[in-house]
Amino acid sequence: MRFQSYFNTAVLLINQYDGSMPLVHFLKQYFGQHKKHGSKDRKLISHLCYSYFRLGHAIKKNSTEERLKISLFLCIESVGDWQILYDDEWIENWHLDLQKRIDFIGSKYTSFSITDVFPWLDELSDGIDKKDFAISHFIQPDLFLRIRPGNEKKALNKLTDQQIPFNQINETCLALPNASKIDTVLDINKEVVVQDFSSQRIGEFLSSFVSCESSVSIWDCCAASGGKSLLAVDILGSVDLTVSDIRASILQNLKQRFESAGIKKYQSFIMDLSKEFKIQNSKFKIILCDAPCSGSGTWSRTPEQLYFFSQERISEYAFLQKKIVSNVIQNLEENGYLLYITCSVFKKENEEVVAMIEKEYSLQLVKSEVLKGYSLKADSMFGALFRKG
Repeated sequence: MRFQSYFNTAVLLINQYDGSMPLVHFLKQYFGQHKKHGSKDRKLISHLCYSYFRLGHAIKKNSTEERLKISLFLCIESVGDWQILYDDEWIENWHLDLQKRIDFIGSKYTSFSITDVFPWLDELSDGIDKKDFAISHFIQPDLFLRIRPGNEKKALNKLTDQQIPFNQINETCLALPNASKIDTVLDINKEVVVQDFSSQRIGEFLSSFVSCESSVSIWDCCAASGGKSLLAVDILGSVDLTVSDIRASILQNLKQRFESAGIKKYQSFIMDLSKEFKIQNSKFKIILCDAPCSGSGTWSRTPEQLYFFSQERISEYAFLQKKIVSNVIQNLEENGYLLYITCSVFKKENEEVVAMIEKEYSLQLVKSEVLKGYSLKADSMFGALFRKG
């Protein structure tokens, strides 16, 4: 009966949640007010809530109870203790193969279509497999670590000694189960950085600058938590770093992160890049523009955003991105480089912004790529590198 109670609590929370704050904060707030829930209770109730929103926009007319039952069936590989919720037909069709579970739901609910999970498939950037991308939202992404230079052996030994399972993707990238507890094992930001695999791949766009002899001036103009700045420092070594963001609180968090990472020499300022501005006497060799976006390439981590997203917001983000790019380009030096980045999978935010940059500012496109992480239990992103002059 305990698992039925978890289910009932999750239904109650799902019906109360309106998407106005991240689901993780909503659940934390609830559990803070209801101390009766132990750690196992919190884990299982949270899992149910996240599973529900992974169903996206599919069969939205069904009741919360029915949708939660379907989403749990699709999100876990075996019924386990949840069998109290299901009859024999469901349990007999609980295959390890996700596609077989999808086929069963399709046969049982004629209104169900996998393409309804993510209903904006026609808006996707080129090269993304529509069906595979939609299905990926039922799968919890991995936790990815990037090992910082000089810490490769130390990090691997620490994880091995503590018997923490990991898969080494390349020399510096590790994939771990999402719930892995690493804070007490590794020195975060000093030895390793928590950074998605596709986000780490942004380093491929920066590798052409490695041979630069002198310090390279870089402006990370939408710095957020500073992940791309840390990546640039680790790849390029000597950099003259400037960071900015519209949010003062974010820059304070970045300051603390940089201190942990041992980065002391940099400039920072608060700025709204959607408005015209002037940075006195400042031109940059490289501008990193990790633009505000829909975040649609990360919704398998935050499925509530998939559930509450509306299509008109795609154009709103694209408009904002074009304004920001148009403003920051003014501070790009001759023969300098603009690296435009989003964690979006929408063409309007990606290829169409690239086309605008080429047309309006005559920048030369050096390289662009959709970084498809959905088949690797990672985020999907987009990057485009331009050269001025």
